[in-house]
Amino acid sequence: KRLSFWRGLASSTSSGRMKRKTGASGTGRPRKLKSTAEPAAPLQKPGVKNEEAASAQPDVIHEPPEEEQQEEQHTEAGPSTPIESAVHSDGRASKQPKVIFVLERACLETGKVGGEHVLLNADDHHKFLLKHKRMPADFRPDILHQTMLILLDSPLNKAGLLKLYVRSEKGVLIDVNPTIRIPRTFKRFCGLMAQLLFKLSIRASNGPQKLLKVIKNPVTDHLPPNCRIISLSVTGRLVALPKYVPTLPTDVPIVFVAGAMAHGKVGADYASEQIGISEYPLSAAAALARVCNAFENHLGIV
Repeated sequence: KRLSFWRGLASSTSSGRMKRKTGASGTGRPRKLKSTAEPAAPLQKPGVKNEEAASAQPDVIHEPPEEEQQEEQHTEAGPSTPIESAVHSDGRASKQPKVIFVLERACLETGKVGGEHVLLNADDHHKFLLKHKRMPADFRPDILHQTMLILLDSPLNKAGLLKLYVRSEKGVLIDVNPTIRIPRTFKRFCGLMAQLLFKLSIRASNGPQKLLKVIKNPVTDHLPPNCRIISLSVTGRLVALPKYVPTLPTDVPIVFVAGAMAHGKVGADYASEQIGISEYPLSAAAALARVCNAFENHLGIV
């Protein structure tokens, strides 16, 4: 009994001490005391009593020097007139005569084969041509394809010094834009030419510019005045192009006429002279490639 009495007394004493420490609620959280201190006043700049006095003072504007103002005005306004350079980046003069090529007697004839209008050629339409009593050897649009690739891919054309006209065996005259990229495959080239003969023009996919268009005859109406027209033929006067090109006039364009057919003569009556550039018969693509190379070497086009 005495032991239980002392144990109960010890437990009651310890619980009373815990209540005095934690407060009346019995929880272990301390009470929050309300702060009676006032917020600190904002710091003021020395020499300024209040905000109104600070705003009343005028701001100081630092003006740039006169030279900087003049530079800023010139930059914003820009030059009054554009400046045109008279010399290209490679040192050539901006005004140089162009070399004009006219491809005569090109085989561009369409026919309805299998319910579809296509450009006739000897390889794909051999039986069709024989059925209509036509010579397959005369239908060679691949010659025109090869020649146009040689001319339009040449550095002379990339430099903007080449112009090309094509006239078919039927007398259709075509103006070729130097910026056109001819299809690399023959099948796509035939489709392009067939579309041109029906629509009479081919426009660029990214603009209204015409890349190919049918124009009115004769071709001499589209050539510059006082130009020198030279026809290429194996029977013409034999010349060496590296020596012949420097003798040509530089103040007028030079026009070269070549045939885009398998065999026969060009028959360009408007040509002033006829020359041959090799002792051997050359294809139109090989002959015009030599002409382009001679002018590129003469004009310094690399």
